[in-house]
Amino acid sequence: MADTLPDLTLTDDTGQPAPLKDYLGKPLVLFVFPRANTPGCTKESIAFTELLGDFAEADAAVAGVSKDSPKKLSNFREKQGLTVDLLSDAETDLSEQLGVWKEKQMYGKRFMGLERSTFLYGADGTLVRAWRKVKVTDHAEEVLEAVRAL
Repeated sequence: MADTLPDLTLTDDTGQPAPLKDYLGKPLVLFVFPRANTPGCTKESIAFTELLGDFAEADAAVAGVSKDSPKKLSNFREKQGLTVDLLSDAETDLSEQLGVWKEKQMYGKRFMGLERSTFLYGADGTLVRAWRKVKVTDHAEEVLEAVRAL
């Protein structure tokens, strides 16, 4: 797993390039979620959206990342009223560097998928904290407290 923010360019939900280095200069919360418009991912994305003002007061940026296409992320934003940045990691380049592209198992079938995780980077891009196998309930609040403690 990378100890610094990977120097990659993802695609935002409007189809525009989104270089991760553009987030440098303030703390960054990067929450990785498996799939748009699923119950847990929706709840998590709404929680971060609802706290976005608090993160801004703490001078931190927040971005959600999934393997979904920009179009699917755009539909997710519109349907759920999300205001956090949504980034597509369709090729899983970032997910692999973060160590969250993993073999999973459901109903006896094995498949590759994203492990719900959150990463907090300092203003210089250094990894401050990582949350793995995230449980959605109260997670955004816990991350906000970690940002405030920086």
